Amino acid sequence: MRIGTRFIGLVVLALVALGGTRLMAQREKLSPEDYDFVYRKWPNVQKTSTGVRYIVEKEGTGRVAQSGDEVSVFYTGTLLDGTKFDENWNAKSPFHFRLDRGEVIKGWDQILQQMHVGERRLVIVPAELAYGDRGQAPKIPRDAVLVFDMQLIKDVPPPAQ
Repeated sequence: MRIGTRFIGLVVLALVALGGTRLMAQREKLSPEDYDFVYRKWPNVQKTSTGVRYIVEKEGTGRVAQSGDEVSVFYTGTLLDGTKFDENWNAKSPFHFRLDRGEVIKGWDQILQQMHVGERRLVIVPAELAYGDRGQAPKIPRDAVLVFDMQLIKDVPPPAQ
């Protein structure tokens, strides 16, 4: 039995339409050089579906942060080469913001929604989930992969009953 090329073309289009989003989510966001560097330096790193990599350094015991929560974070931010560009470990004035409201880079909004209060992680954020091709002059160059030592510290309120 012979299948027409038009039919095969329609099947291919349908498969692409149905699976296209899934394929995009799995696209590697690190350059080959950055990928090799990350896995040589942190061989046990885990990866989220969006491409943020992390290592849990200390398990948290509190509730998992959710979109819209007000959270407080301690952190140190570095470039892949170890150059520090920012930090805040001040117990009197931790970095405070509302989660998933565009107040921080996308990589933070994503990874913090997987963290329990008290949890500390090493987090590697691909450039497109950080500052992308515009960078953050003068400390963060264009297309920079960022590395954070971060801890979710403030109890987030329980969901409204």
